[in-house]
Amino acid sequence: MQTSLLSKCTRFRAYQLGNAGSSFSYFDGNNFTLIEARLTDLSRTYLEWELRNCGRTQIYGLHITSWDVDHCAKKELEIILKDFRPTKIEYPGYDPHTDTAAECLSIINTYKRKDQSKIIQKIDPPYIKSLENAENWGYKDVIYHPKYISEGSNCNSTVKLFRTGCFNVASLGDVDNQNISAYLKSQRIFYEEVDIMILAHHGADNGFTTASFIREVRPTIAICSSNYDNQFEHPKPEIKELLYKFEIPLYTTKTGDVVVAHM
Repeated sequence: MQTSLLSKCTRFRAYQLGNAGSSFSYFDGNNFTLIEARLTDLSRTYLEWELRNCGRTQIYGLHITSWDVDHCAKKELEIILKDFRPTKIEYPGYDPHTDTAAECLSIINTYKRKDQSKIIQKIDPPYIKSLENAENWGYKDVIYHPKYISEGSNCNSTVKLFRTGCFNVASLGDVDNQNISAYLKSQRIFYEEVDIMILAHHGADNGFTTASFIREVRPTIAICSSNYDNQFEHPKPEIKELLYKFEIPLYTTKTGDVVVAHM
């Protein structure tokens, strides 16, 4: 049975940080989720504005896709937890691979110990396996990866489809494996329901974002978190050409925030 479509205030924002990294928010009319543990002086002003605009004073969820510092910065994580007090934290399912990443995990665990009411969830293969199957056109998020843990942190990034509002957002972290790409494009909910796609690995041409993937998924728009003068020239020309070929509009944070809203 198809779920009835609801009219819900829904907002997505991609934040310009002023340096390398990613930060997004998704508001579904009820819960406000910050995607990635990044917060700069530049982005904080607009995050606070976004919260006020959504009638919230704190974030409900903090979703972190990777332990890499451009997704989870220690000092910024501490500020987010102290000032915005998330009720729920989803953190990467692979073991921290740097001292800084280990410190970030320790900060999250301390946050939990201080308040046992907080929901702290490691997104790893056993957790994903424990979840119930998603229904088509439903209002429950879907977590697709990591279904397994492999060598290299990028391939262990969390892949999640946020779908509790009036439009859906695919968060891909830094995945760079064509097998993951092939798996996602074979999943009916994913290839039928992606509205906004956050480009994998900031728009890198790494074998994940292929012509067959874009042809199957066909997001309404693509988002790239990229600093204006980033050293890697993200999004890569090959990715821009691919999106242009399939008439997928591309927006980046190079010159400012990107906001998508359904009121």
